[in-house]
Amino acid sequence: MKILLISSSPRKEKSNTFILAQEVLRGVSSSGMKTETIHLADHQINFCRHCEECHKKILHCSVADSVLGILNKMLEADGIILASPNYINQVTASMKVLFERASHFMHCKRLLDKYIVAVVTSGSGQDKAVLDYIKYYSLTCGAQYSGGVSSRAPVTKEEMEEAIKLGNKLALDIKEKRIYPDQAKIIEEGKEHFKKIIQTRKDEWQEEYQFWQDKGWL
Repeated sequence: MKILLISSSPRKEKSNTFILAQEVLRGVSSSGMKTETIHLADHQINFCRHCEECHKKILHCSVADSVLGILNKMLEADGIILASPNYINQVTASMKVLFERASHFMHCKRLLDKYIVAVVTSGSGQDKAVLDYIKYYSLTCGAQYSGGVSSRAPVTKEEMEEAIKLGNKLALDIKEKRIYPDQAKIIEEGKEHFKKIIQTRKDEWQEEYQFWQDKGWL
């Protein structure tokens, strides 16, 4: 089993966000799971052009950069830690662009059966909106949300201990394949929403339409 940490702080290892996220990884590692870290600051991530190429041909993109490699790593992972500083009550621009470039994940619920946790830090400590947004993104893509941890900088010992516990919980959720009924309901409602869109656009988005047929969702 594999956990992927995606950290979007420009300060990388020196950031409070990464310090807190590392503790989540510590909790995961104690369960024997493999981990990998991606710093978005190390990669070229360009804006979505809304060309719809990724819907016509799955995971094909007209923008040549690092994004497809990151998306494939997300597909390979069992659990994903999304870690971001709070920039004006939102994730960083690089993480937001990554989400926007993965609209195929939303259309086809590509993170179904995966688990996500959120890590957020800020100067204000007012991080609920950002945690809620990451949860929303997770459910939109089909993933179960195992929880989130946040901290006002600098990170305290108590918050680091909370992060370790969250890592333990993420590992347990994955091993037990835990399903949260309220989240499952939201995911199914989202699937019904996109089902109508996929059917309407079946002649244009042929590979996504075929994906839905292969899953038996149509």
